[in-house]
Amino acid sequence: MCAPREIARAAPHNARMKTYLVGGAVRDRLLGIPVKDRDYVVVGATPDEMLRQGYTPVGKDFPVFLHPQTREEYALARTERKTGRGYHGFAFDTDAGVTLEDDLRRRDLTINAIAEDNDGNLVDPFGGAADLRALTLRHVSPAFAEDPVRILRAARFAARYASRGFTIAPETMQLMRNMVRDGEADHLVAERVWAETQKALTEPTPSAFVRALRDCGALRVVMPEVDALFGVPQRAEFHPEVDTGIHVEMVLDMAARLAPGDALIGWCALTHDLGKALTPSDVLPSHRGHEHSGVEPIRELSTRLKVPTEYATLAQLNCKLHLLAHTAFELRPNTVLELFEKLDAFRQPHRLPQFLLACAADKRGRKGMEDSDYPQAGYLTELFDAALRPRAQTLVDRGLQGTDVGKALREERLKAIAEKIQDYRSRKT
Repeated sequence: MCAPREIARAAPHNARMKTYLVGGAVRDRLLGIPVKDRDYVVVGATPDEMLRQGYTPVGKDFPVFLHPQTREEYALARTERKTGRGYHGFAFDTDAGVTLEDDLRRRDLTINAIAEDNDGNLVDPFGGAADLRALTLRHVSPAFAEDPVRILRAARFAARYASRGFTIAPETMQLMRNMVRDGEADHLVAERVWAETQKALTEPTPSAFVRALRDCGALRVVMPEVDALFGVPQRAEFHPEVDTGIHVEMVLDMAARLAPGDALIGWCALTHDLGKALTPSDVLPSHRGHEHSGVEPIRELSTRLKVPTEYATLAQLNCKLHLLAHTAFELRPNTVLELFEKLDAFRQPHRLPQFLLACAADKRGRKGMEDSDYPQAGYLTELFDAALRPRAQTLVDRGLQGTDVGKALREERLKAIAEKIQDYRSRKT
């Protein structure tokens, strides 16, 4: 198969029409990262010319087309003009006279504003390659301030590249602070906040996302429940890092380490201690009952950001039940069974390993405990496996019917858990 640009070049078109590889594909190649997706920008063409060459239109706000063979995205070069507040307050111009530099100028960060021509030559008018070498996330132009989503994107790229040593340029951070001060962040819509947050939770260092938003003041706007955790003390014997916000950052990064790319576990990590922000000041640094008081803030945050039900549900369960996991070796058989039932693990067995990953991240996301073991996970998994052995059909075969089956099945599960606990304790003595 021909390369995409070779196909485009072979098709009939006007002499001004040129195609460039842009954005992430160029950036990642320069960083030595495998390129997954390729996006192209087309200069000097009209929508009608793209259609005549067999491209399929898919763009809603501005002309984007799918290549007839590769199905990769080709967007007409465009400029944008601020017409109102927020993400949708823009007018786009895709006139054939828009230049490549015009198109690159409207992008967010210099590292994303590099293009490559058909011969592999870089077109880099804003110094993106130099910023890659300097490990710097820098805005392309003052137009960055016109789109509040760029605050979230800059923070997300910090989460992606912090482990490589990248930081947000001081002047870009100041611009982000100015945007928050001027009320731009107030116009961020829930869907975009969640989309960028979800992506950030899949990155290697999601704490950098939270830290960047907090540094510019946007965290208290989009996730005040999380922002409120910073400065809240915890008991040093359990949390040597003391500050609850710092603990959450550590748990986020541990979750990324234990479950790479899993935003669901990341969301549980981010929200598991929201109740600590509600602890009365006169009982600090103790947080008795925070696992229960934190459920409502998670529900409110999840509702406001329109978080998927799966994420909201597991986060609330993780908040309410994580202390039981930490004390697993002390639990009585009935409490263990209730834990499994509250997780709905018998109907949704995938819930238990997800929950245990989030709990392990919490336990290991503490100063000096990053490489510690979390044997509670293996222990509870053994008990759950034992509880799965009794079968309802076996009880039906014995002649039980209706609600008696459920009652008997629960008793059998409880008995299996008790026997496994006794066996475990005898092996330890």
